[in-house]
Amino acid sequence: MTPDRGSTGRTRLVLPGQYGPLFDDGGPALVVEAREFFTARPVHRAKAHLWLSALRHRVRELGDRAEHVQVDSLQDALVGRDDLDVVDPPSRTLRAQVRHWGRGTEILPSRGFITDEAEFAEWAAQGTGRFRMETHYERVRRREGWLMQSEQPIGGTFSLDHQNREPPPKGATTLGLPEPWWPTEDDIDDEVRHDLDRWERDGTARFVGRDDTRRFAVTADEARQALDDFVQVRLGDFGPFEDATLTNDWTMAHSLLSVPMNLGVLDPFEVVEAALTAHRDHDAPLASVEGFVRQVAGWRDYVWHLYWWFGDDYGASENALGAHERLPRWWQELDASDIDAVCLSTAIEGLHDHGWLHHIQRLMVLGNWALQRGYDPVHLTEWFTDVFVDGTDWVMPANIIGMSQHADGGLVATKPYASGGRYIDRMSDHCGGCRYDPTKRVGADACPFTAGYWAFLSRAEPALRDNNRMVRPLQQMRRLADLDEVVAQEARRGTP
Repeated sequence: MTPDRGSTGRTRLVLPGQYGPLFDDGGPALVVEAREFFTARPVHRAKAHLWLSALRHRVRELGDRAEHVQVDSLQDALVGRDDLDVVDPPSRTLRAQVRHWGRGTEILPSRGFITDEAEFAEWAAQGTGRFRMETHYERVRRREGWLMQSEQPIGGTFSLDHQNREPPPKGATTLGLPEPWWPTEDDIDDEVRHDLDRWERDGTARFVGRDDTRRFAVTADEARQALDDFVQVRLGDFGPFEDATLTNDWTMAHSLLSVPMNLGVLDPFEVVEAALTAHRDHDAPLASVEGFVRQVAGWRDYVWHLYWWFGDDYGASENALGAHERLPRWWQELDASDIDAVCLSTAIEGLHDHGWLHHIQRLMVLGNWALQRGYDPVHLTEWFTDVFVDGTDWVMPANIIGMSQHADGGLVATKPYASGGRYIDRMSDHCGGCRYDPTKRVGADACPFTAGYWAFLSRAEPALRDNNRMVRPLQQMRRLADLDEVVAQEARRGTP
């Protein structure tokens, strides 16, 4: 699909998430470094570094074609300009600002995703209410001919997820894979680090988390190296262990490509094609390739389109389960020092150090904990957006409001993603050295996830009793002789 290149003689406005060649049609560019991008709320220090580094590397790559403006707000860069065009930005806030302050700016269709917005909207409008990611993913596979043989999916089914649920190898402390490819910092990174230090000292910005060595690609060249490394070294192990967690292996076999894709320096079509080539060349098994393609062309695309399809109100007030608890300070500050639960301390500490966790730690540890404790879903979504290096306004609402917290009442997921400690025990090495017992729900060594699961069901029962998928768990809960004790115990629990 050839993108609309806009009118000649205009200057391309470059905004966050548009820092790669995919958003460049060859003319002059206005690269806006608005301090409000980094100071509106406290963000992870590593995230601020990555996004600012990507911006400034893009300025260097564009050379004489780039006009680099450093301003307090996007408004400052737009007022008075009537010569701009822009690829429609990847957030409602940016789109509103461009349309309000950039009067006369030509708006081009968005880029950086597998399916364009108009096509998704046309498909979504044909249904009623919920529409499933699996249906969208199947449409994409058929349209593109990916992993298809004639009209049938290779392997006999569109999802091979049932083959990709292995626990970590017994007795292993890591998967034994080589370190992922890491970028080499340069003078731009030194400059970024100096500026972030200064902003923090003078009170302009506030950050959380550690100033880690840059671990993620911020240019197209770096992204291709990261992609090549993943496909050659880790894609084969990605599938079976994509849901597994090891305390001493923070990357496991994951790609670490969400950052460069969300920065706009890596085209998802290129990512999918690299995985498909590995399968065709017999360098990676089908289940691993299919699982990875589903993440990129299925889920990533799906949550992007839901962000626009659900509209401005989605994520602003959804709270179907009546969750109103404030996020505790240790959670907001990524302080794991007083956490005894190994799974939670590992996640919080890893997030503090790197600004990144894989999807199971996000969903089944952090999201599960927040769901059980009744954290306010709107504030939780903002927190996830701010502290994850790949967090964006578009990616988190459907993931947190919808899938993780079930705050939308089932628009995205058919049931809450809640579980007790037994799931964490099966899929990780956390529980063996933990002071809590995943099989116990009452007592000093009762697992806060196991006990918290039943306390959550008790609290949320009125909202869930008509959900067919929750009938059996609620029946089990009602049969617990010690339910009142469990609920009271979890109400008293502080830092786990």
